[in-house]
Amino acid sequence: MELRQLRYFVTLSQELHFGRAAAREHIVQSALSQQLQRLERELGVRLVERSTHHVALTTAGAVFLVEARQILAHVERAVLVARSAVGTAPALRVGIIDSGYDSMPQILHEAQARYPGLVIHQVETGVPEQYQQLIDGRLDVGIGRAAYAPPEVASYLFRHDPLGVMVPGDHRFAAMDGIPVAVLAEEPLLLAEEVQAPEFNQFTVEMCRAAGFTPTVYEGTVESIRAAADLVAQGRCLYCVPASCISAFPGTIWRPLTEPASYYPWSVLWRASDDSDRVRAIVDCARAMSARLGWLVTTDRAVS
Repeated sequence: MELRQLRYFVTLSQELHFGRAAAREHIVQSALSQQLQRLERELGVRLVERSTHHVALTTAGAVFLVEARQILAHVERAVLVARSAVGTAPALRVGIIDSGYDSMPQILHEAQARYPGLVIHQVETGVPEQYQQLIDGRLDVGIGRAAYAPPEVASYLFRHDPLGVMVPGDHRFAAMDGIPVAVLAEEPLLLAEEVQAPEFNQFTVEMCRAAGFTPTVYEGTVESIRAAADLVAQGRCLYCVPASCISAFPGTIWRPLTEPASYYPWSVLWRASDDSDRVRAIVDCARAMSARLGWLVTTDRAVS
């Protein structure tokens, strides 16, 4: 088993598309497929179910994904420790949920402008895994909903993010300026992979129940905004997502949710025992951007 095979598998699990995963890894699609097949033969289990139009992790693949991420994170941490031992400036390891969200990239951009010498490594992983990696020192800073953070993790709430729904471009909701939450009862809703984003799934379900219905959940799940957009564009489902992830996804339109409006709470996360200048720099940038851009709003639906 090779580290590159683990990396290719993790990338594929994020994209759920061989072509996009290969492009991210700067290899041809056939090479990615061959490496995945070698990995499956060595493990003796099938990690991915694939067809012409569909890629999904098997049960074994979902379990293996958690371990593969941890292995890669340990390797990266070992490299940083080795470099720091010979005098290389230590890097700040920052957790992000999905590259489609813009909050943390904006904060990090400001931090780099303020502190040009700050070396930052971004690690894409879900909030539960961020909690664990913060506690054991593999991450320095994270981002997510802090409502279920363990006591070892400190947080600062910096954004109440308007929640909306991603719909196909030809859907009847696309012509509406805002979509009442109650009408979502008529549509199948896509949820994120539970291991990756249980706190966001719970927020979505609680919002629906507060509007008087239990959502009809689409049977599949995804681990990335791009993969969700693909399913939405095909007309298979709708996907609730905050405004901070709005991008030009072909075939989809984002509309805000109304009656009532809902806001998703984003917090900077860090190890409570870590009072380093690097961590404080990120928190200070988040606080400054929040005030400057008006990211915190006063509303009954803005919860932590």
